[in-house]
Amino acid sequence: MKNPFLLLFVLGLIFQSCEKASGPYSMIYEDISTLEGLKGTESYLNSPFAAAGDRLYLIGNQNGTFPDLGWHVEGEMGGIWLHPIKLLDGFSAQIKIEENTICLSDGKSFTNYPFANVIDYGKITTGLSVDRIHFVPDGREGMVVLYRFQNSAKSSTDFEFSWNAKVDLRPVWLGEQNGMIDGDDQVSFNELTGTYLGKDQDNDWFVVWGSESGITLSPKEDACPIDSKGRGINSAFSIQLSIPAESELIIPIFIAGSTESEFKALETFAELQENLEGDWFTKKARYQEIHEKSQIQIPDQELQKAYEWIKYNTDWLVRDVPGLGRGFGAGLQDYPWFFGVDSEYTIQGLLATGRKELVYSTIELIHNLSEKTNGNGRIIHEASTNGVVFNPGNINETPQWASTIWEVYRWTGDREFLEKYFPSVEKGLKWLLDENDADGNLLADGYGMMEIHGLESEMIDVASYSYKAFSDVAKMAEILGKTDLAESYQQTANALAEKINKDFWVPEFGSYADFIGTADEALHLIDGAIIRADTLYKPWAVEELRTTKEKLSTFPKDQKQGFVIYHNWVVNTPMEVGVADPEKARIALETGRKYTNPFGVFVTGIDRDESAENEDGSFSGSKVFSYTGAVMTLPTGVSAIGENNYGNPKGALDYLKRMTRSFGFALPGSIYEVSPDYGMFTQAWNLYSFAVPIVTQFFGIKPDAGNKVIFIRPQMPNSWENASIEKVQIGENEISLSYQKSGNELILEVEQSEKKWGLSVEIPENYTQVKVLGKEVNTDTQNGYRRFLMTGEKVRIEARTN
Repeated sequence: MKNPFLLLFVLGLIFQSCEKASGPYSMIYEDISTLEGLKGTESYLNSPFAAAGDRLYLIGNQNGTFPDLGWHVEGEMGGIWLHPIKLLDGFSAQIKIEENTICLSDGKSFTNYPFANVIDYGKITTGLSVDRIHFVPDGREGMVVLYRFQNSAKSSTDFEFSWNAKVDLRPVWLGEQNGMIDGDDQVSFNELTGTYLGKDQDNDWFVVWGSESGITLSPKEDACPIDSKGRGINSAFSIQLSIPAESELIIPIFIAGSTESEFKALETFAELQENLEGDWFTKKARYQEIHEKSQIQIPDQELQKAYEWIKYNTDWLVRDVPGLGRGFGAGLQDYPWFFGVDSEYTIQGLLATGRKELVYSTIELIHNLSEKTNGNGRIIHEASTNGVVFNPGNINETPQWASTIWEVYRWTGDREFLEKYFPSVEKGLKWLLDENDADGNLLADGYGMMEIHGLESEMIDVASYSYKAFSDVAKMAEILGKTDLAESYQQTANALAEKINKDFWVPEFGSYADFIGTADEALHLIDGAIIRADTLYKPWAVEELRTTKEKLSTFPKDQKQGFVIYHNWVVNTPMEVGVADPEKARIALETGRKYTNPFGVFVTGIDRDESAENEDGSFSGSKVFSYTGAVMTLPTGVSAIGENNYGNPKGALDYLKRMTRSFGFALPGSIYEVSPDYGMFTQAWNLYSFAVPIVTQFFGIKPDAGNKVIFIRPQMPNSWENASIEKVQIGENEISLSYQKSGNELILEVEQSEKKWGLSVEIPENYTQVKVLGKEVNTDTQNGYRRFLMTGEKVRIEARTN
C-alpha cells in the first residue's frame, strides 16, 4: 500500500471497528418486524425485486438469485449498480455442515418493506434456518446485507459460511459514446482492513466488500459461483461459525463502491459499518414523511394501499449521479435513467404528494440535458446516467414540458422558478411550430407517445398537449407581464381546440383520430396494422382495417383527414386535457371503454378481442421486449382522468380499480409497467395515474399558490361516503380535507396551516340548506355549483338537499 494517507485511514478503520460491540444488526431485525411488510407469492419467486437508495441499488430475483436480467444492456440490468457503473452481477452464499454443502439459491419466501426486503430460506438443515435482509442507506455509495442464522436445536451448531461476489465493474448503457470502455476486473484482499477490493484495470472503478472487524475471512476457491454475462469474475471467502443451542447469529456483509478511488470506496465501507443504525432510522423517518404527505383514508382499502406504495415505488427510482444531477428514472430494471415524458407525467403526481425537492431537481436535470443537447427549447426523450442523450426528443415532450412548468407554479407559487424556465418554454413552443409544422396549420408533425414505425404525421396526442401548452403558457406570460404574448398564445390554443374537435373527430368510429395525414400515408399504415392484427389473431380488427382500406382506396392520395386505424390510447388525450367538446367526450369515453381488459386500457386497441374480458392472469409478452398486446397503467390513468374531467367519477374509479388488480401481482408492493407482470417491475408514471385522479379530482384540490388560493370541489364516487386526505403541500401552506356524505347530507371540513390563504369550496347547487362555519368572504353560484370563498385555519360546510 503505497499511499501513506490511505494507510493511516485503514488503521483508523480497524481501530474504530474494534471499538464496536456486536453491532446494531439485531436492532434492524427487531425494528423491521414492526414495519408493514407485503409477502410475495411462491409462483413469482423467480421474478425481480429491488433494494434501492438514491446512489446505489440492487436488483435480483425474489428467491435470492441473480440471473442475467434485462435487454438494454442485454443480461446486465440486474445486480448492484452505482450509476454510471455496475459493481456486481450479484452474490451467492453457501453453507457447509460436516459433509453437506448447501447453496442459498432457493429462497422460500420474499417480503417487501417500503425501504428494505427479506428473503427467507427456511430450514436448510435440521435445526438451522437462514434469512437475509437488504438495506441501502440514503446518500451512500454502498449497502448492507444481513444473514441471520437461527439454531433451534438443543445443541450448538458448527458450520462454514461462504460468500461469493461476482464482480463486474462495467459502464452503463451508451458508455462507449463518452469513453467509458469496460476493462478486465481484478480482485485483491487487504489484510489490514479485512476487505476485498475489485477494480477495473482500465478505469478508476472500485468495489469493496467484507464483514465486521474481528471476523476472519478466509479465501475460498469455489462457493456457488455465479455464471453470468460480461467480463466479471467470482471471488469468495469463508467464515467458520458456531451457534449455541437455541440462539441466533447475524453476519453482516458491507458492499461499497466508487467511481473515484479505492480510498473513497473504503471510506464508504467504514461509514456503512459505523452509521448503520443511524442510516436505518434516518431512512425510516423519511419514508414516514412520504407516507404522511397527502395521506388518504378511503373506503377502498386495496386502492388506498396501492396509492401509498406507489409513493414508495417512486422513491426507489431516484438516481443521484455526481456531475449529472438528481432525478428519478422511468422504471426498473431497464429504464433506470432519465426521460423527458416520463418526468412530465410523474411530476404531476409528485406535486400532488408533496415531493417538491425531487420535482425541482428533476426539472433542472432534464432542462440542463435538453439545453446542452438541443439548445432550442426542445426537450429530450431519453438520456443514460452517463449523460449521453439517446433521443433528443419526441414532438409531444416539448409542449408537455411547458404544461409541467405551469403545473409546478400552480402548486408552489414560485415566481422565480417561473421566470427561470419561461425563456426555454418560449423557445420550445417556437421550435414546435417553426420547425415541425410544414403546412402551417398549427399541428406539429412527428412522433408522439406511440412508438409505431411510420406513425409520425399530425398525432392526436401532440395536438392535445400542444393545445394545453399554449393555454398554460398564455397564463404564464400574463403573470410575467407579457400581455401581447399571452394573447397570441391563447389564440393559438383556441385555434387548436377547434381543430381537435373538428378535424380529428371521426363520427363513424365515435372517436378522435389516431392522426391526421394523407390517404396515401394511411394506406401504408393500414397494411402494417393488418399484418399486426392478423399475426395476433384479431379477425375483427383485420375486417375493420380492410373495410377502411377499401374505402380509402377511392380517396385522392394527397387528401388529408383524420384516420382511426389503431385505436391507440392517445385518442383519449382530448378528454385528459379537457379540450373535447362535452358531447364528443361522452361518445369518445364510451368508445374507449371497449378497448380494455380487467387490468385497464390497451396501448393499441386493435390488439384487443372478446377474450380480453377474461384476461386476468399473467401477460404473455414476447421474449424480445415489445409493447404489442400490452395493457398499461399510463393509458388507464389517462382514461380515469378523462372520465373525471367530464363528470363521471364512477367510471374513473373503475379504471383505478382495474389498475389496482395489478398491485402486488408479481412484486409485492409494486405495479408493473405492463399489466399485470411484464416489462418494468416498478414504473414512475404510475404515480400520475393514481395521485392525479385521487388528489386533484376525487378530493378536488386545485391549487393556485401564486394567488394564495386553493380551489376545492370534491367529486367523489357515489360509493364513497367517507374520505379524508391530510398534509397536502401547496406553496408554504398545508391543507387537510375530510368528506362525509350520508343520504341527503354532506359535510366538508378543511384545515390549513396558513390561515390568511383563501379557500374556494364548491358544492353542488342542489344542496339548498347550507351552514357555513368559518370566515366567509363571498359566495356565488355558477356552473351548477355553489361556491364559498373563505379564510381561516378551519372551515366547515354542512349541507342538505330538500
